[in-house]
Amino acid sequence: MKVTRNTPDQLILSNTPWLIGIMLAIFILCFVGAGLFMATEGSEGVWFGIIFALFGGGLGFGAFCVFVRRVQVILDRKSNSILIRRQSLFGYDSVEHELSNLSHAEVETTTSTRDRTTSKMHRPVLILEKGMSAGRHPIVEAYVSGRGAQRMVDAVNAWHPKRKVDSDSQSA
Repeated sequence: MKVTRNTPDQLILSNTPWLIGIMLAIFILCFVGAGLFMATEGSEGVWFGIIFALFGGGLGFGAFCVFVRRVQVILDRKSNSILIRRQSLFGYDSVEHELSNLSHAEVETTTSTRDRTTSKMHRPVLILEKGMSAGRHPIVEAYVSGRGAQRMVDAVNAWHPKRKVDSDSQSA
């Protein structure tokens, strides 16, 4: 996720998962291509090739549908709005909140332990104090490692200095 516009009147955060989308497209093409190659090479491997192409391509397509989602968050002072847009292969979703209801942003953290190794994953969350939408609103659905979530929270809190808070993580 990155800041695509930062002006006194507007802050735009955007997340377009290009890398995972390209990797999944290559995965799909490899399985479908290999399956079609097997299906056309002879009469013995026709069904195996077709099943290989459908199964591998189907898994890749399913993963593409689940993981490739474009997210854009627009905080606009002039219209007093927060617009969260999500776009996937299946459609477009848009949620609007009043900017005056925004208290701050913070990092939400989850911890997982696997094979005696503890890892922390984070996501940025907008905190709305009042109004019909009061509560915690994740900017992105998935938790990720690294400092990207903290950078987004810092950008929102610097742009909207309504109330300075410590944006360190709150566990989920």
